[in-house]
Amino acid sequence: MRALSTASEPLILVEKKDKYAIVRMNRPPVNSLNTAPAKISKFWTALQDLYLRLYTTRLASVAAIEGHSPAGGCLLAMCCDYRIMTSGKPMIGLNETQLGIVAPTWFRDTFVNTIGHRQAEKMLGLGLQVDATKAKSIGLVDEAVALEEVFPRSEAAISKWLAIPGAMLFIEQWGEVIVSELTHFSINIALSYPADMARVRTKLLMRQETADRLIAIRQQDLEAFTDFAQTDKVQKSLGMYLASLKKK
Repeated sequence: MRALSTASEPLILVEKKDKYAIVRMNRPPVNSLNTAPAKISKFWTALQDLYLRLYTTRLASVAAIEGHSPAGGCLLAMCCDYRIMTSGKPMIGLNETQLGIVAPTWFRDTFVNTIGHRQAEKMLGLGLQVDATKAKSIGLVDEAVALEEVFPRSEAAISKWLAIPGAMLFIEQWGEVIVSELTHFSINIALSYPADMARVRTKLLMRQETADRLIAIRQQDLEAFTDFAQTDKVQKSLGMYLASLKKK
C-alpha cells in the first residue's frame, strides 16, 4: 500500500499549457508496508476523495497510460473522459481478487459503467488484467498506441473536448491533489470549462448516480476496507505483491 514510500521526489508534477494542464503522477519506489489502521484509513479516505473529485469534475480529462495500471490505477483511468494506453507489455485491470480482496462497490460500479456487466463480472471474478489492445476491444481504453505516441495523442484528444462550443471560464488556481496508489499514468485536464453547457450536464447525468452511491456509504466502506486490509491473509498477499513490484 503506498502512502508508505520513502521517496522524496514530488508525487504530482503539473505542467500548464495554454488551455489545459498535464498532471503527471510521479510514482516513487514502493518499499514498505504499514498495517497501522490510521495509515490504512488515511490512504482509503484519500482515494475516495480523489475518485469523487475526478469522476465528477466539470473539467474534461484524458488519461495517458504509459505503464502498468492495476487496481486503483485502473480506477483513476476509468474516471477520465478518454483513455490512451501504451501497447505492448503494460497491463490494466482490477486485480483485487488475485490479492484476496473484494473490489469495493464503487470500483465495481465504475467498471460496469465502462465495459459492461458481463465483461466486468468475468474480469473481476478472475482478477484479470489485459494489455492495451484487448483493453481497447472491450472499451476499457479508447486508443492503444506506441509509447512515444501516448502524449501527442492525449494532447490531440483533449483538444477535441475543448472544442465543444460553450462559454469558457478560465481556471487560474489549482487545489491540492492527493494520490496514494500504484500507477503509471498522467492526466491531461482542461484548464477551462464551459459554464452549464451540454457536455458538463451530460457528464454529470451519466456519472452522478454512481458517485452518490459511494457518498451514501463512504464511512461504512472506509471501515470495511480498514478492517479487511488488516487481516493476516490480505497482508500476506499485499506483502508478496509489493515484493514482486520491487523486482520490476
